[in-house]
Amino acid sequence: MRKLSFGMNVSVDGYIAAPGDDLGWSVPSDELFQWWSDRVGTTGLALYGRKLWEIMSSHWPTADQQPGATAAQVEFARRWRDMPKVVFSSTTSAVDWNTRLVTGDAVTEIIRLKAGDGDPMDIGGATLAAAAMQAGLIDEYAIVRHPVLVGGGTPFFTALDHWVNLSLVETRTFPDGVVLTRYATRG
Repeated sequence: MRKLSFGMNVSVDGYIAAPGDDLGWSVPSDELFQWWSDRVGTTGLALYGRKLWEIMSSHWPTADQQPGATAAQVEFARRWRDMPKVVFSSTTSAVDWNTRLVTGDAVTEIIRLKAGDGDPMDIGGATLAAAAMQAGLIDEYAIVRHPVLVGGGTPFFTALDHWVNLSLVETRTFPDGVVLTRYATRG
């Protein structure tokens, strides 16, 4: 069975995007950017909701060809393009860059993907991750907490109708007061 992880940059008050989908507060340090790149490098399959897919696919496919691209950005762009991806959307009609589109029920497809063999999967996008959370499909949470209060926006966690017990797997501090906490779900 494949492991499914949900990890994103999060404000101290629990949001992955500020009002207006503003992500300006979550610019990573070089060390944190490398951590995200290494995570992409070990992901066997990335699951994206439409909005996050649009953000990622509008930049990373050609980021390594941009003037002034750093070695880390070039590496991340290559890893991102090479990583197999699934986009869940009922409004998107085409995807590219080693990606497959799923227009049907996301939870059913995620259950099918988890049942298979392979390297770990990563899920991104608030709506898609919320559906997986509610269905009890997420095995690990990677919360990269930035020292900022944004006051609202898109929350990292969704409302649940049951408790999810967690075990701390890792804590790490990055520059600028950013703290990673990784938790595994307990049955």
